[in-house]
Amino acid sequence: MGTSRWSIEQVESVAPSAAAVTAAQPFASPARWTGLGADDAALWGSCQGSGSEPYDTMVDHQHVGFTCTCPSRNTPCKHALALLLLWIRDQVVDTPPPAHVSTWITRRSAKQTGSSRAAVTGRAASEPAGSETVEAGDAIGESEPTQPVPQPDRDTARNDRVERMHAGLTELDRWLDDRIRIGLADPSLARYATWDDLAARLVDAQAGSLANRIRRLAGLVGASPGWHDDVLAELGLLHLLSQAGRHIGSLPGPLADAVATSVGWQVKQADVLAGVPDTDHWIVAGRSDVREDRIEVRRHWLRGSSSGRWALCLSFAAYQQSLDTSLRVGTSLHADIHRYPGPALRSLVGSRYALPVEPVSPPSHTIAEGCDEVGAMLVTEPWLDRLPVTIRARLAKSGGVWALADATGSLPVLDAGTRQFDVGLAMLLAVSEGREVDLTVEWTPLGVVPLSIHLPDRTVDIGPRANASFVSAA
Repeated sequence: MGTSRWSIEQVESVAPSAAAVTAAQPFASPARWTGLGADDAALWGSCQGSGSEPYDTMVDHQHVGFTCTCPSRNTPCKHALALLLLWIRDQVVDTPPPAHVSTWITRRSAKQTGSSRAAVTGRAASEPAGSETVEAGDAIGESEPTQPVPQPDRDTARNDRVERMHAGLTELDRWLDDRIRIGLADPSLARYATWDDLAARLVDAQAGSLANRIRRLAGLVGASPGWHDDVLAELGLLHLLSQAGRHIGSLPGPLADAVATSVGWQVKQADVLAGVPDTDHWIVAGRSDVREDRIEVRRHWLRGSSSGRWALCLSFAAYQQSLDTSLRVGTSLHADIHRYPGPALRSLVGSRYALPVEPVSPPSHTIAEGCDEVGAMLVTEPWLDRLPVTIRARLAKSGGVWALADATGSLPVLDAGTRQFDVGLAMLLAVSEGREVDLTVEWTPLGVVPLSIHLPDRTVDIGPRANASFVSAA
């Protein structure tokens, strides 16, 4: 091909927003396209989106123009961006263009070079400045600027955010180097301000997710006799994320999305809901509430009955706000799940097709099988610190430590040192009477958190709950 391929930076520069590039990533897979092709002037293909009919997409990569039959008002739309992403990854083969592509490129070339100066002058005299006309026969959603439309406000804001995030990650790396050089015996680590100051700078750098990890890490210092090992492991993951976050442009698509969201890049819910849904009967297997930086976070863990895939639905509540109560543990919901970009479990519930059914329980595993399932999820995102799994086990105590055990092994129960956790363990012991039961638990690097007990006739929700004085009743 005579024309050189674009870089990822060039694709990002024509995108209407950083979120648009993220929204395009799920469509940047050859499996989603038919009739893919490219030549020296254009790219083309048909993408199966959320509609019943595929969207015909074309990109003029030489003079920069886009057309797609999708209803999006964004220019370029996510399908055009996905086509560009496929092209720069060498996933579009060179082939002679179909007739409709040749016609489109010919028409664009005529507009570029064939118009006389008189016609241009006549149009300038008869039309207000900045107005445009659309020729009959142009494709719906077509945009044909002679060069990329300058959008200084949008580009400046996005570039400023990228620069701030990159600077924040660079500062985090320097801070981590200092910690390793000085050592974990440094008395300053015992002061919360040491961690909070860094977290505040990361928030300013648009890396809010890393800021939350830093604040949680502060709570590990001195929390147990082996806290040095726990802190060192978390510092290693922070270093991994800071390095990956500074090289997002060179990472494979799904991994780049995972890193971006783990660092703190926000994705609009509208962009997520515009993606292709994952429709299934979703079992609400467990619920967990946790306090993070002055807000309550509720996690609902859903498992697809047909696919066996997990999904995480989050809700947030500041003071006197309500958490989501529409997902009741132990029920099955026939609904669409819209997943965030990348391999992450986080999702949004879309259309619901029936009332919830109960009682329903997810399939359970032995502890060894459960560890294998958690390990498989950690392979894709090793920085995840909470993962769901359903096991069949009994509550046991050894050396003053509670654990879940079966014939294949045991998992320590996270000692949160709160009355709420003690109540949850007491309920588990009372309901199970020391026998093996099906349990959905939340795995963390420091131990598991029991969330729900699945019995033949009902599910008992024993997961940690939000502070009733902090959130309002739904």
